Amino acid sequence: MKTITQAEYKERRASLMERMDANSIAIVPSATESIRNNDVHYPFRQNSDFMYLTGFDEPDALCVIMPGREQGEYILFVRDKDKEREIWDGYRAGPEGAVKDFNADDAFPLDDIDDILPGLIEGKSRVYSHMGVDAGFDQMLMDWINQIRAKVRQGAVPPEEFSDIAHMLHDMRLYKSEQELAIMADAAKMSAKAHTRAMQSCKPGMFEYQLQAEIEHSCMMDGSMRPAYSPIVGGGKNACVLHYVENNQPLKDGDLVLIDAGGELSYYASDITRTFPVNGRFSPEQRAIYELVLKAEYAAIAMIKEGVHWNEPHELTVRVLTEGLVELGLLTGDVDQLIENEDYKEFFMHRTGHWMGMDVHDVGDYKVGGQWRVLEPGMVLTIEPGLYISPDNMDVDAKWRGIGVRIEDDIVVTKTGCEILTKDVVKDPDDIEALMQASN
Repeated sequence: MKTITQAEYKERRASLMERMDANSIAIVPSATESIRNNDVHYPFRQNSDFMYLTGFDEPDALCVIMPGREQGEYILFVRDKDKEREIWDGYRAGPEGAVKDFNADDAFPLDDIDDILPGLIEGKSRVYSHMGVDAGFDQMLMDWINQIRAKVRQGAVPPEEFSDIAHMLHDMRLYKSEQELAIMADAAKMSAKAHTRAMQSCKPGMFEYQLQAEIEHSCMMDGSMRPAYSPIVGGGKNACVLHYVENNQPLKDGDLVLIDAGGELSYYASDITRTFPVNGRFSPEQRAIYELVLKAEYAAIAMIKEGVHWNEPHELTVRVLTEGLVELGLLTGDVDQLIENEDYKEFFMHRTGHWMGMDVHDVGDYKVGGQWRVLEPGMVLTIEPGLYISPDNMDVDAKWRGIGVRIEDDIVVTKTGCEILTKDVVKDPDDIEALMQASN
């Protein structure tokens, strides 16, 4: 399985230090373990920003970066080795392992942080950290600052400025390296295979969670340790609920099922949505809505290239969908006026895509200086148009009600246009029917 090398982690830290002010310090905390119920924890997943800089996959750690520090610019505070706790909870790298295996210049036990970190902060003119994200960490940071302030009469110099590190760090994460793109390509291929398996396995009478199990089993057998996000498996009217995650209803003959799911590989997400008929055959109404969504997706993907601004694919998607809704009789009136009035939002109420990377809804600004961001090579985004006709919408003919369709692919912006990472799973309606019929 492909992973990010320690050399790349080092390059990332160096790139961050180039962006930091002179005489500054950056402090980035790890994730902590969370209780699921009683004494059972949720499966641990490292904070993406912390992982991006360190590659260190343990809870309760702190990354400190200090440009120009003679004794070493990269410091980790980690849990100390503890034979008894390691018997119960698993092995720990400890400070020695943090230096040996994760290239820290210095590493200290987390228990010593209150004694050491204020001394590292003292005299720095600016502190970079995540601000307003974790109230507990914010309080600890202020406690360390107040330790310094309490010694001002003894000559201590507290920081003058505090800055949110997110803008710098998230702008770095927006541009994927060759290593990152290789992992994301593998994650997309893995998840495409899983969606194909779901289509082949689906039959009336199955439960939504059983299709979810097919997806997750396939991904895990191909190297994924966890889903990239909570899978959506919505049959029939449940497909009209954008973030439906109950996944507990039976799949009915004659309904569509919408699956929005992807596996995570080496901390990088994939994100695919496919919609297909439970019985392997689209009804005329289902096919009409499906083909309109597919037309919009093809049009949006075709315009992805360097120099296009972020909102242009969405604007085109809105136009294609609105024109189609008028042709089908689901909207009436002038297309331009319907778009201006946002009447299409009755059926298409979300954006056409989002950034993707270590987080499925990845970080990075969508606007820069008040203007939509221009696409550049190395950016990864989704294209995911959809139409959702509420079962309670009495303003449309009954034959349309309860149909929900979304089609989503993962796209890399390249120097020559774009690459569809998730192309291995079919989406043409004839191909879907052929695949499903061949499996029954």
